[in-house]
Amino acid sequence: MKIGDFARAADTNLRTLRYYEELDLLEPSRRSEGGFRYFRTVDLNRVRLIQTLQGLGMSLEDIGELISLRKIEGDHSAIMTQVTQSLHRQEDLIEKRQNQLADLRAAINEALLKLKTCAACEHTPCEDNNWCEPCVLTERSLPRALSALF
Repeated sequence: MKIGDFARAADTNLRTLRYYEELDLLEPSRRSEGGFRYFRTVDLNRVRLIQTLQGLGMSLEDIGELISLRKIEGDHSAIMTQVTQSLHRQEDLIEKRQNQLADLRAAINEALLKLKTCAACEHTPCEDNNWCEPCVLTERSLPRALSALF
């Protein structure tokens, strides 16, 4: 399959496929005399694996390390251990990111709640009231997500 057809089948573009090739993540099955790249249909699985792992937040460098493991001859259990460790590291990163997103969501919810109070307030943030810091109505500091706006 020519690279253009392969790119469409993989739901990606030529530039991405060439970049994957440059990083040794993907290798054409052959090249024509004119230099055209040809891929096998089964190579779609490799591209989908790369896309899936990237979607999980794994770097192309780490994906390359995983993919290169199949070229290593030797102890199957050692290879499986490396893959398992890599996936556990990624799982830890995802959990950390989920916690960060939960904290961000809580800050946004706090800011939205405060904005409801602000909407009913007759004061306008200005220099005379220290940009509503602290809040004139509640005498509490503004949420960090809002304080930079006032």
